[in-house]
Amino acid sequence: MEKKDKKSLTDYFGIVALKLGGQIHLRTLRDAFASIMPFMILAGFITFINYVILEPTGFMGKIVNPQTLTEWQKIGVSVSNGTLNIITLLIGVAIAYYLSVNRGYKNVLASILVTLSSIFVVTPFVSMFKPEGIEKAFTINGVIPVSYMNASGMFVGIIVGLVATDLFIKLSSNKKLEINIAGDIPPAVIKSFNVLIPIMANIIIFAFLSFLLNAIFKMDFNQLISMVITKPLSHITTSLFGFLFLMTLANLFFGFGIHQAVIANPLLDPFLLQNMQENMTAYANHAAIPHIINSSFKDTFGIMGGSGNTIALLIAIFAFGKRKDYKDVSKMSFVPGLFNINEPVIFGLPIVFNPMLIIPFVIAPVFSLGLAYFATSVGLINHVVVQIPWTTPPIISGFLATGGDWRASVLQIIIIVITIFLYLPFLKIDERVSKIEIEKEKEEV
Repeated sequence: MEKKDKKSLTDYFGIVALKLGGQIHLRTLRDAFASIMPFMILAGFITFINYVILEPTGFMGKIVNPQTLTEWQKIGVSVSNGTLNIITLLIGVAIAYYLSVNRGYKNVLASILVTLSSIFVVTPFVSMFKPEGIEKAFTINGVIPVSYMNASGMFVGIIVGLVATDLFIKLSSNKKLEINIAGDIPPAVIKSFNVLIPIMANIIIFAFLSFLLNAIFKMDFNQLISMVITKPLSHITTSLFGFLFLMTLANLFFGFGIHQAVIANPLLDPFLLQNMQENMTAYANHAAIPHIINSSFKDTFGIMGGSGNTIALLIAIFAFGKRKDYKDVSKMSFVPGLFNINEPVIFGLPIVFNPMLIIPFVIAPVFSLGLAYFATSVGLINHVVVQIPWTTPPIISGFLATGGDWRASVLQIIIIVITIFLYLPFLKIDERVSKIEIEKEKEEV
């Protein structure tokens, strides 16, 4: 009876997780952030090249003329302008696309155009400029502040992308709002007229809301989103406690066979990526690095070998394991594990639905991320300032993500060694339990 209750609880847990993961807006966010990741990684590598390798005051300045290096850096600045500094637009477009696809809406291009237009509608074309040595700032009309298009404004792209697309699809579904024209007319024109009223209504609604915000509260849409959503949620999700809690929950879900990308990533990615971008911007401007926790910090110290830092488990099996089947699975899993792909070991050993291995699988990232947080906060390693591919092998990832700090690589080695001994007692218990079960089966036969 006890076993049945446990099973039903597990089943219920899995059903809830699947339903939450299948929620259309969370699924859209997951897919959208995955689609813009190449732009983020490119921006990260450019930041590393520009401000580590090509830094005029660095080692290259002794080999190449500093003025030449400054000129070369302009290439990287252009790349940053086309990636990092327009992330609000990129995420808005990606959300419009995936939300339309997920809802089965055919005129995806119209959704994208409506979202882009709506983002600019709620964005003030006014910038403040304060020349050096002048106390009073000047207002410059017709200029969009960079902060409204980069990471600081990313949540505007998210909110507008979700709301504008959903509103547009709903309005477009109303046949009464279609304008039907007859005759030998190109299909593109017919499509355009069919959504003419929904497009106009969508944009006017956002313009009216923007006007009301400014008239009543004396703030623009960006300022409202920052005050009401971004700052409170960012404080929760990227605080040490909130971050570790969500990572623990994500790995626990994975232990029941539900990939963490389904639930945790949509909740964490917007805030972690925003922190990452702010770190890269500060690093490029030689300013103080504002955040310890960010997307690359999670990847660098929390998924070494994959979720649960399973590179340590593979090493523990090779060095101390007794089961031949575990060693065989580990051999097949080691190469993917070097690139932080660990589905073979998670489902091959398996870790899923294996209580003895789920426990260290959940605990290991908490330990490693907590230790890395402490090491960063006290200055033992540099802040993570470069967005790197999550497939970057451990040790290399630490060096690259921190802008070339070898101490981060040493910390990764220390974490892996300690984590080996964290996994080891649970591995031994698991082997002992399996041996007993095999012997019982033989006796029954």
